[in-house]
Amino acid sequence: MEGFDALRVGIYGGTFAPIHNGHVASAKAFMEQMKLDYLFIIPTGTPPHKQMDHSDDPLFRLKMCELAFADTDGVIISDCEIKRGGKSYTYDTLVEFSRPDTRLFFMCGTDMVLTFDKWYRFEDIIKLCYPVYVRRENDPIMTKRIVDKITEYYNKYGVMFRRIVTEPTEISSTQIRKRVAEGKDISGLVPPAVAEFIKQNGLYLAEDEK
Repeated sequence: MEGFDALRVGIYGGTFAPIHNGHVASAKAFMEQMKLDYLFIIPTGTPPHKQMDHSDDPLFRLKMCELAFADTDGVIISDCEIKRGGKSYTYDTLVEFSRPDTRLFFMCGTDMVLTFDKWYRFEDIIKLCYPVYVRRENDPIMTKRIVDKITEYYNKYGVMFRRIVTEPTEISSTQIRKRVAEGKDISGLVPPAVAEFIKQNGLYLAEDEK
């Protein structure tokens, strides 16, 4: 349609177990640099490539995402993958959010960039969205691997990955769960409301402390 500007919508999925300050910083940089109208944060129901702890509750992860972005305009927390049930595939989520009046931007991390062509219906995914990535580490060796892989994607499929430029925040959800289990402080690693939620609900404690 002539003179029509499509909505710019971001998709940022993950297990978020728990969501931490690195996720939040990446999401805000994603919104700003891709000039998004809306950003959907989508906690995974059952991730296809990751084994979740037996005590994992997707609804707790959903609630922590809501707390982390409670004061951030334009961010919407979606339970679509949790409601869908079964394994959460990116292709299915992108189809669900696709609209004629919308441009979808899908953000992934370093590890995802390197394995993107192994994902379920990869070639359909790159037709549905503009892929972008964010670095989670300072590693020159990894930089070369990423550049080589992105060049391969462009040469083979004509798809260009855009980079979100932000200072890497070397925090991992695994590290946070470990600190909680060891009784260590996680303030400064997760938003305050998330830290309080983890404490109130006894999440990630060692078995003998539950």
